[in-house]
Order: sequence, then C-alpha cells, then structure tokens
Amino acid sequence: MRPGDCTQTVLNDRAGPRLSLRPDDLFSDVKPSLKRDQMASIASIDHDGRAPAGGRADEQRRGPGRAAPAASVSIVVPVFNERDNLSELVARIDAAMAPTGRPFELVLVDDGSTDGSQPLLAELARGRDWLKPLALIRNYGQSTALQAGFDHASGELVVTLDGDLQNEPAEIPRLLDLLEADRSIDAVSGWRKQRQDATWSRKLPSWIANRLISAVTGVRLHDYGCALKVYRRPILANVRLYGEMHRFIPALAVEAGARLVEVPVRHHPRTRGSSKYGIDRVFRVLLDLLWVKFMMRFLHRPLHAFGAVGSVLIAIGSVLLLYLAVDKLVLGHPIGGRPLLLLGALLTLIGVQLLATGVLGELLTRVYHEPEGRRQYVLRGLDTGTAPVNVLKDALRDPG
Repeated sequence: MRPGDCTQTVLNDRAGPRLSLRPDDLFSDVKPSLKRDQMASIASIDHDGRAPAGGRADEQRRGPGRAAPAASVSIVVPVFNERDNLSELVARIDAAMAPTGRPFELVLVDDGSTDGSQPLLAELARGRDWLKPLALIRNYGQSTALQAGFDHASGELVVTLDGDLQNEPAEIPRLLDLLEADRSIDAVSGWRKQRQDATWSRKLPSWIANRLISAVTGVRLHDYGCALKVYRRPILANVRLYGEMHRFIPALAVEAGARLVEVPVRHHPRTRGSSKYGIDRVFRVLLDLLWVKFMMRFLHRPLHAFGAVGSVLIAIGSVLLLYLAVDKLVLGHPIGGRPLLLLGALLTLIGVQLLATGVLGELLTRVYHEPEGRRQYVLRGLDTGTAPVNVLKDALRDPG
C-alpha cells in the first residue's frame, strides 16, 4: 500500500461480518459486560534516586526542580527472561514518546525472570521517573503480568507491548493519534500484516487461532496475537484477566463496551532471546475459548445455558419413561431389564441436575452484583466533538 492511502479499518459488530469503513464512519454497537477482581503478588523495584548518565536529559525535558507531570499515557510491557532486550526497549520507547510531548509512564512487569532482568530494571529506573518496574515474585504467566501492569497504570490511555522488540515502539504515537482523533474509538488493535515469523510453527497456528476466535466470539480481527494495542482506561476497568486470557483482550474489551478498530503495524524478526510460545498454545486457546464464549453469552443468565440443555434431557427422558409406562401398564410387557428404563431415568436425573446448576448460577450472579452494588451494564459518556477526517487518514496510514 502506498504511503498516504487509508488502510482497511476493521470494526467489530457482534452480530455481523467484518466491515470495511471510511475513517469518518468509525463506530459500532456493542454490549456491556462485567468486571472481576484478581490479586497478584508484586514486589516493586525501588528507585534509589541515583541518576545515570542518561538521566540529565529527563531533567532538562521537564525543567530543573520541577516534578514530572502526571502520566496521560501508560505503556505496559510484560517481560520474561528478556534481559538482552531491556536496555534497547526502554531507549526506543523513550525516543518514540519524547517528541510527542505527552506525559507518559512505562510500566515494565517482570514475570519472575531468572536471567538477571530485575537488577537491570532497577538500574534502568534510576534517573527515569517515568519508568515504573514491577517484579512478580514468581512466573505467573503473561495474563497476570498484564493485569498487574493495568492495576498499576495511571494513564488515561493504556498501551500494551511485548518486550521482544518485534513490535515497533515508534508506532505508538500513530495509534495514540488515532485514538485521540475520534473519541468514539475505545481501543486500537495492531495487525502484523507483514509478520516476520516462521510460517509453520508461528504463522499457521496463529492464522487458525485468529479465524477460530473470530468465529466463536463474533469479534472479527486479523491478528488477535499482536501485543501492540491501545485502550482507554475505562474499558480496562471492566476487563479482568485470568489464566491465559490475554489472547482474548480485544473480545473481552468489546464485551465490556469498547468500540474497536484494527490497523496494520510494522513487525520485526526476533534478534535476541528466544520465543516463549510453542505449538501447545493452540490447545490452550481452545480451552480458554470455551470459557470466553460462555462468559460473553451467558454470564448474566447462566440458567439459559444450563436450563436449555437440562430441559432437552428431561424432555427426552420423560418421553422414554412415558413410552415404557404405556408399554407396561397398557400392553403388560415387562420393562425391569430394559436399557431404555435406565437411559430414561439417567437423562431425567441429569436434566434436573443441570436445571439446579442453572438456578445456583443465577443466585451466584446476584450474590456477585448486589452486595457491593456492582452494575450489570456500563454507560458510555457522550462527546459531541469529532476530529477532521484528514487526521484519521494520517493515523490510519499503512506503515509498510
């Protein structure tokens, strides 16, 4: 695509297919969802106040004797055994954000690294008041590391990024411009259109997973696995990550009320360190996808899920038992040793148990919401201001 051309923009309509729209048409209808609580054990890496040689630039940027302004952008990066990439990662994020003039913070979450990353993070944080390193006491996984970063981020806009430098930090200002240009957009998701990874071990499984997740959730994206994303803070307040749910953040964000747009971003081959992903992640995606589907459709009405299956089983079991009753009472045939008797009784009992499970689920839903006054919905603030179309075209420009 030529520079200056507007790229394809993908919005997510829960009931419809992928849409290709003009930048001034960037909106879609979504449904609200819930949030849940999660705890993670975190140790903060202290800043000891000693400034390295590069710290003077930060002081000159904000002026001597002046406190750093409150961050408007939080960049959350989970890292695990990425020591060789940390120094360059911090430098490139600083180089990308400093010219924008936006106050920002970089929340680097060390997920129990064993390669000496934590001492290096502490050293990098000295003299950089915008760098906030966190150290999890053990390896919890990427989802928990991201949730820890979200919990400690203070910016109104939250950027996520991987620590392997395959995503380009220089893309961050472009995505921020897009989000600020149109207040109706709540999240921007990157699309590694020219992905620089192995075809059989990385790109093919990812292609299958993207198609499957899009079909099941109804949130159609080219690239769920791209770590480079930007969210408005209120959206993340309604998303909680458990297990390995980081792959489904776009779908969870849409369920929480987000209006989402996908744009192409640059992607680089890994030059240092080793990938933490394997082919086994495909099977974990399938298991997590079952929960995501249930949560998106039945979290507020579990009786509809369990009750529907239970009612079908009760109906089948009742028909079998009725047939056997007629066979016994009217025709006089013995039924004590017939398998249909056991099958009818079993189906009826299982159906009753599923109905009871649905009722318990409804009670738990009310217990979750009512004691703390949680609401089942999310309200959207109205903003009548819109940006010129040419601003959106610049922000949507294909980097390739």
